[in-house]
Amino acid sequence: MNTQYKSIVLVLICTLFTSVAQAFYKAGANKLVYTFQGLITNYQIIIGLVLYAIGSIILIKALKGADLSVLYPIIATSYIWVTILSGIVFNEIITFLKIVGVFFIILGVAAMGYGSRNGVESTS
Repeated sequence: MNTQYKSIVLVLICTLFTSVAQAFYKAGANKLVYTFQGLITNYQIIIGLVLYAIGSIILIKALKGADLSVLYPIIATSYIWVTILSGIVFNEIITFLKIVGVFFIILGVAAMGYGSRNGVESTS
């Protein structure tokens, strides 16, 4: 597996970490007491912060191996993971329009990746 593909896989892993972090944020927000002590004792928010930090480290590692213009659109897949997680964890309704939106996100990420791979080089 070449470096660019490894970077793409790392960004996908990053989006999984940050999406799960967002689910922890949501769970923690439902129980949040708006004081400093309430914030630092809310284990769900702390777990979310740790997962975000891990995701950031993974993203930094990924950016070393491929172009930002190739990798950054992949971060949009976090919308897909959050939609799935919100349905599973919080029993949120996944409507037809949400499914259509997920389809267009996948289509857009694929188009951006394909366009980056087959793009015309600038001559200037």
